[in-house]
Amino acid sequence: MSNTVLKLPEESLLQVIAHYQKNKIASKNPYARFSAKLTDTVVTVYTSGKVMFQGNGADREAAKWGTVPASTKVVSTKGDKLPEGFAKRSVLGSDETGTGDFFGPITVAACYVPADKVELAYELGVKDSKQLTDDWMRKVAPDLKEAFTHSVLTLNNDKYNKVQAQGWSQGKIKALLHNQALKHVLAKIAPEKPEAILIDQFAERAIYYKHIKDETEIIRENVLFSTKAEGLHVSVACASIIARVAFLDEMDRMSTEAGVTLPKGAGKIVDEAAAKILLKHGEDYLKGLTKFHFANTKKAIGLAAKRRK
Repeated sequence: MSNTVLKLPEESLLQVIAHYQKNKIASKNPYARFSAKLTDTVVTVYTSGKVMFQGNGADREAAKWGTVPASTKVVSTKGDKLPEGFAKRSVLGSDETGTGDFFGPITVAACYVPADKVELAYELGVKDSKQLTDDWMRKVAPDLKEAFTHSVLTLNNDKYNKVQAQGWSQGKIKALLHNQALKHVLAKIAPEKPEAILIDQFAERAIYYKHIKDETEIIRENVLFSTKAEGLHVSVACASIIARVAFLDEMDRMSTEAGVTLPKGAGKIVDEAAAKILLKHGEDYLKGLTKFHFANTKKAIGLAAKRRK
């Protein structure tokens, strides 16, 4: 199942509508200007000027009207085999961010997108968060949080460093956060239940459940795992965006507090910023901003020592 979205000028939109007029269907989506259903593709023209092609023939039909973005191509994934038509089903998805960043927290979000709101998510601007800029995600996230039931969890660095020192792996930390976020959303939407739960896979199923075996409530029903899950159902893409914006907001807060703009990632620029913080505030303060076991700590200490000489 593929989803392709094109932004077209008014003249092209009218041509699309005329071309698919014989396949026109009624749509309950208030944002839809026109909808048509082919044997293997649903075409929806939105009031925003976007046209969405859904189905096995999406790329074929979209190619008639413009260049199909590379982001819509089918990508190779690992994990559970998803049922036919999965992209259109009611799904609760979860994803995380911040795990590879020296500065800042780990954030995990879960988001429920029912079948009748899948198109709305696309209309609001959702796609794989890896294809969106941070600024764009910040614009999109408030609408997503308003439109869809969600939960977002932020694990601060003090707590992270404490449990990591106790022997918890990042896999265990993420599994516990995913389970908790999913549990929160399920409680909010009860008695409604999603047709499936899709977790962006960071561990094999058996390992994931081993990590959370001591939890009092473990979410197991209809749970599926897949890599690159944000491209398989819009619920995971929504969760990814919400998690990312929570991470960015916390990074902004921490930067203001530290008086230094905290860079993302774990490269040389991060080492430089960490060294500045060490010289200005000391090691304990740096620890409260970082995943302290990362190799960046040792590098920052070395840089700070050279500057003291």
